[in-house]
Amino acid sequence: MANTTPSAPPAADAPGERARPVGALLRQPFRAGFLLTLGGLVAIALGIAITNLSTVLVYVAFALFIALGLDPVVRWLGRRGLSRAWGIVIVCVGFLVALAGVLLLIIPTVVEQISQFVRDIPRLVEDFQRSDLFAWLEESFGDQVGHILEDAQAFLANPQNIAAIGGGMLQVGSTIATGISGLVIVIVLSLYFLASLPTTKTALTRLAPARSRATITDITEQITASVGGYLGGMVVLAFINAVVVFVVHLALGLPFPQLMAVTAFCITLIPLIGSVLFWAIGTALALFTSPVSAILFAVIYLVYMQLEAYLLTPRIMNRTISVPGTLVVIGALVGGTLLGLLGALVAIPVTASILLIVKQVVIPRQDAKV
Repeated sequence: MANTTPSAPPAADAPGERARPVGALLRQPFRAGFLLTLGGLVAIALGIAITNLSTVLVYVAFALFIALGLDPVVRWLGRRGLSRAWGIVIVCVGFLVALAGVLLLIIPTVVEQISQFVRDIPRLVEDFQRSDLFAWLEESFGDQVGHILEDAQAFLANPQNIAAIGGGMLQVGSTIATGISGLVIVIVLSLYFLASLPTTKTALTRLAPARSRATITDITEQITASVGGYLGGMVVLAFINAVVVFVVHLALGLPFPQLMAVTAFCITLIPLIGSVLFWAIGTALALFTSPVSAILFAVIYLVYMQLEAYLLTPRIMNRTISVPGTLVVIGALVGGTLLGLLGALVAIPVTASILLIVKQVVIPRQDAKV
């Protein structure tokens, strides 16, 4: 009779066998040191490469988010019967025309007002010295306030110092040229990203297993739509903010309305803290004109901030993914610390995307486990 006793399963590897690779490395210290050193050098080389490519990566990130911000408009035109190609052409031409019009309208005015600000520094300082606020400061802190004000006036009135702030005329010219070339690169990359966005999403989805492609496609569409809606909404809110600042400055007779409107547009693009930051800056600058005007500006802009928070933002951002306030604060702080304005701008959509993945992928998998 044949032996039908089942064979014993193969014995598990002994602990000594599992530790054999480590022991082999310890017995060959030169090889182990070489591999460790080589790994460290590769890590350092990657860090240096990423550092050197930081400007390019920032350009790519800006271009990608601009493309995501313009994509909802292209889709809207597509739902009206236009092909995607014609929608991209119309959106890009409109974007370039609007950008050129804003630059032609603002840059000469801003340059003129900055020059006028430098020329008006002595008069502004004299008006401030005659104000009740200066009298209170001088009474509280003594003659040091007057000396500090005189030193600041002498510094700002000297064109050489103003040039030195920017690192010299050559550095200023180089910075302007770099900014213009970067703007051109970002616009060209945005056009390519916008044209190839559906193809890119399809190609990336095909890298996933076939059973997961439907879910990944749905999540990707939600993320891109949310990011595009968020960026478009931020631009709209910043534009409304700039218009309000321009009108308030004209109504109160505050100086440099165009310059302050441009400043408001740029600063209020920063989520969460942008409006508060500009409120403090605008109020402080208005003090040089009149304490009464500064108080009026502070009150009017504070009222607008409440309208923006409770009326405009919910209506404009109704198509984006909601993010808890705590995560908004943390995301904005982390993004701003790591990448400055770009990081603060993209922090909320990135946080919203992570939350969406957690809700639709991670949590269902955890719920399916027994």
